[in-house]
Parts: sequence; C-alpha cells; structure tokens
Amino acid sequence: MVSDRSLEVLRVIVQDYVASREPVGSKSIVERHAFGVSAATIRNDMAALEDEELIVAPHTSSGRVPTDKGYRVFVDQLADLKPLSHAQRQAIEVFLGQSVDLDDVLARTVRLLSQLTHQVALVQYPSVSRSRIRHVEFVNLAPQRLLSVLITDSGAVEQRVIEVPQELDEERIAEVRTAVNAATAGLTLADAAARLRGLADDTAEPGHEVIRPVARTLVEQIEANRQEKLLMAGAANLVRTEHDFTGSIYPVLEAIEEQVILLRLFGEMATDQHGVSVSIGRENAPFGLAETSVLTSGYTSSASGIARLGVLGPTRMDYSNNMAAVRAVARYLSRLLGEN
Repeated sequence: MVSDRSLEVLRVIVQDYVASREPVGSKSIVERHAFGVSAATIRNDMAALEDEELIVAPHTSSGRVPTDKGYRVFVDQLADLKPLSHAQRQAIEVFLGQSVDLDDVLARTVRLLSQLTHQVALVQYPSVSRSRIRHVEFVNLAPQRLLSVLITDSGAVEQRVIEVPQELDEERIAEVRTAVNAATAGLTLADAAARLRGLADDTAEPGHEVIRPVARTLVEQIEANRQEKLLMAGAANLVRTEHDFTGSIYPVLEAIEEQVILLRLFGEMATDQHGVSVSIGRENAPFGLAETSVLTSGYTSSASGIARLGVLGPTRMDYSNNMAAVRAVARYLSRLLGEN
C-alpha cells in the first residue's frame, strides 16, 4: 500500500510523462513540483510505486514511466476532470448545432471530438431496436426508377434506388406512398419489416407488381438500419503518435476498422463516477488493442436507448482533458438529439 504522497508523485509522473514523453526522475519532480521534501525522499516514494508495479524504468539509470496499472490508478483515484473552456463549450454548441440530420450530427461529432482530444474519435449510431418508422417517401428518378427515403423517429435517414417493372406517373407513385405508409408508419423496424414482406400478397390488383420490388427494397433498408454502426475520424492522429507503440501501428488500425470488435468492447466497458468509461492497455488485449486506451461515454436520443461515443489512442494520453471532452460532447449530443 503506497502513501498519499506517493500517489501524488504518481500523479505528477503521469502528467509530466504525458506532456514530455520523457521518463521522469526524482530531480525533475523536486524542481518542477512543490513537494517540500528532498530528492532522496521522492526516490523512496518512487521505489514504493515501482514495488506496486505502478511505474517502471524503461532503461537502466533512467527516470520512470507509468505502467498500465499506474494509469489505471491515476484514472480511478487521481484524475481530475478539467472543465472545458468557455470557447471549447461554445465551439461544441455552434458546430453541432449546424447539423441538418442524424448522419450529419454524428459525422460532425467525431470530427469535433478528434479535434478536441487529438485522438481517434468514434461514435456509435443510436440503437435502433426501439426505433419506429416515421415516414417513407418516394421520388421519381426515371421512368422505371424510384428513390426511396426511409425516415425513423430516431432521426436516421436511409436512401435506396428501386428498379420497378413499369413506368410510374406521379399519381401512381402517390398511391404506392400511401399504401406503404399506411402499412408501416409508427411500427418498430422489426414489425415494419414483417409487415412489408406480406404487403405484396395483401395488395389487390392492380399494382402488386410495383409494390413487390418496393416492399423488398424497403425490407433491405430496414435491415441495414437495424445493424449496429460506428463512425470514425482522426486516424491521422494515431499515425502521429506512432512512436508511442512498441511495434507497428497497422494491427491497431486494422483492429479499429473491425466495427464488431469495437462495438463488443464498448458493450463491456463500465461507466465510472465521472460518467466516463476507461479501458487501458492490457485490459484491451482481447480486442487486439493492448497498447491503446479507450475512453467512452453514453448519449441518448429521443427514440433510442444509450449509444456510446469516445476516443481511442495510445496509453500515453491526457486522460483528464480527454475524459472531460468525451463527457461534454456526449451530454451536448444527448440534449441536441433529445430536442429533435
């Protein structure tokens, strides 16, 4: 068990190493921080931290760097969430407030979060298990081609081109639109898909030959919306921190492209007292991300359960700032989507 002062020494080692990427020695701690004790006393504290495997010497006679366990103690016991500045909060509100639909707001979210944290930013689409069909629109593109636009109450918009067996005028398109919306409006995605599968058989002549391809395409749209999806931005930030990884970063890049892996990781992360989930280093080994840390927070929309957004980067990251940014963006996104 280490002393309170030793934990404070761990705090400054983490902060100084994150800032400089240089191992931290007792002399620099005494010079940079007001502990009011000698370098010899700080060395004793560092020895206690090393015994607990919270810090380690990367080279003989070098300073010390935090271990994964040390970062975990820092996050769990020591990290203070620095509030975002007024300018940062205003930037979030203005940038996300300009969004035109769900796809746009989520794309803006990952871009903004990547800029705030200088890490890879990730956002999960809202859960669609409880989403309902709000409206289905059809636009005439060509004599035998329609554009279907599926809109859910969670704000998701999915478009598909439908090839139909005969030319449709505006009156016939209006009839198809009415039939489809009468059958699906207000239904959950699962119920709407089941209803559409039988719609062609339920529709009397004339017109079933048009309804059939329309219904089939709409089922495909619905099934696409029911799949869990992630958006990502800021992969270049990972490349810029390549020196923080012992080997090639390509396995990390490949792992984060596997959305199923990241979604599974998101699902297993527990939220801490700050409302942020943090998974560090070796905790991510089962997902092929043993040299990374992942920070997430949950957000909600008016018609779905909790989805997650967050950042991924090397274990040497500014946890306090990044946790505050993730939490702030998640809270604003919840407010924004809750109003729509």
